[in-house]
Amino acid sequence: MKIIIRRSPESGLSIYVPKKDLEEPIVESEYETLWGGWIRIANGWVLDLPQMRSDTTLPITVNAKKRGGDREEA
Repeated sequence: MKIIIRRSPESGLSIYVPKKDLEEPIVESEYETLWGGWIRIANGWVLDLPQMRSDTTLPITVNAKKRGGDREEA
C-alpha cells in the first residue's frame, strides 16, 4: 500500500495512508534509519518498508507491506 512518511514537531515520525484516510505516529522501528526493516504504528499495524538510502529526505511516498493475520494487502 502507498503510505506517506513525514516528520512533524508534535508527534515525530508519522505515516499517512491516503486510501484509508489514516494518520498514525510511528512508535517503533527495526532500524534507526527506518529503511529496509519494519515499523510499528500506534494502531498496532506492522509495516515492511523498502530499502532506501539512510539520508532519504521526508516527506516521501513509498510502497509498504502490512504484516499480520489481516489478508488485506497493505
